[in-house]
Amino acid sequence: MTNTTKNMSTEETDIKYMKEAIRQAKKAAEAGEVPIGCVIVYNGIRDKGDRKKFSDKTKTEFMGKVIGRGYNRRNTDKSTLSHAEITAIKKASKKLDDWRLEGATMYVTLEPCQMCAGAIMQARMDRVVIGCMNPKAGCAGSILNILEMDGFNHKVEVTRGVCEDECSRVLTDFFKEMRSRK
Repeated sequence: MTNTTKNMSTEETDIKYMKEAIRQAKKAAEAGEVPIGCVIVYNGIRDKGDRKKFSDKTKTEFMGKVIGRGYNRRNTDKSTLSHAEITAIKKASKKLDDWRLEGATMYVTLEPCQMCAGAIMQARMDRVVIGCMNPKAGCAGSILNILEMDGFNHKVEVTRGVCEDECSRVLTDFFKEMRSRK
């Protein structure tokens, strides 16, 4: 971890990185996309046997740093798969040269859908920090809770409501603007 991150509380760290995710969401809005943003931060492996994993150099090189960023690009890419979370997972996996993202925390402005929650589980992410909930399509507690569901071989620690008002406002402002254009 960087010295700045080391001295910060978990709450302060969560706010810092959620602000990064909000910046990604605003990029989506500028592109005319639904403003959802995401960043993934590498925090190190909690000694789980550290299978082949990364060299010590790699661990320290990425410790406490953003390893993946993404924002919603479904219309731009004309792809159902172009969600912020999927883009960030792809970038983080490429950076770490591994599909497993153990030791990583995802910060996302809106509660993940079923596809993204599934991808988070498959990536073996340790933790997800959510800005605002999605009562119409959320699968981290609103409709389903895939991330913490019993029966799967992996569970993800979830923190909800970080910068909730700001995350919600970005979405509300976007849709208000879209309606005013019609």
